[in-house]
Amino acid sequence: MAKARTSTLYLCSHCGAKSHKWVGQCSGCGSWNTLDLMKATGSSTGLSSDSVAPVRLADVVTGNFERYQTGLSELDRVLGALDIIASRFDVIVSLDTSSPEVITAGAAAGAGMINDVRALTRDGALAAASSSALPVCIMHMRGEPGTMQQAPQYYDVVAEVSAFLQQRGAVCEAAGIAPQQLIYDPGFGFGKTPSHNFSLLRHLPDIVALGRPVLTGLSRKSMIASVLERDTSQRLPASLALAVLAVVGGASILRVHDVAETVDAVAMVTAWAEASL
Repeated sequence: MAKARTSTLYLCSHCGAKSHKWVGQCSGCGSWNTLDLMKATGSSTGLSSDSVAPVRLADVVTGNFERYQTGLSELDRVLGALDIIASRFDVIVSLDTSSPEVITAGAAAGAGMINDVRALTRDGALAAASSSALPVCIMHMRGEPGTMQQAPQYYDVVAEVSAFLQQRGAVCEAAGIAPQQLIYDPGFGFGKTPSHNFSLLRHLPDIVALGRPVLTGLSRKSMIASVLERDTSQRLPASLALAVLAVVGGASILRVHDVAETVDAVAMVTAWAEASL
């Protein structure tokens, strides 16, 4: 059960607008992102009693944070939020970072998983992740967050994403990360067009066949808007459909906004899969 909440303020990474939620859509600029801890006065963390593990703690969910300044370092933001969550909720916290310093400090502070959109390619990140002994999710991204959607091109997106994950997985294992600690994320929306995203989803079993658990982040993504004229607040039905397709395709972990609704949808998939012929 979630503990009682009082009032805490957070800052949007993009425009600096204040909010009482630590993750969500900013009322100032409309971007979906994790909101930076402004001051810990004991308030709403944005989690509820129907939240399920793992809970994803990110410096920024999407976007290029290096362009924005809020007066707090990444380490201060992450450790502040991690302390609040760990003290109030019995959950596994997934720490999203590419920084070796944050990986090391976050692991010591109680993070239960490392998630890196850059697949541990920054100097020192690989060694820090290996030393943490935590499960690690490595993601495929073409380019950098600020430029990744500028006309991304692939000859064969499924083959190229699969080859990248396999190659980075081998590098991780050589650095001492146990194979059973690795998770693969094909990186939906990270340097990919809607067509690339749907192709990856259709061929998700090919990525699952690499032999590692697969994490997908499809909730409210812009690929939905490429088919339906829906803003982010109207994408729940489509997000549930994508979640179902991901589970049918073999995904082991879903990153979602609407937890309770997605749990119900996945329960139906599970009942369908386990039904007797």
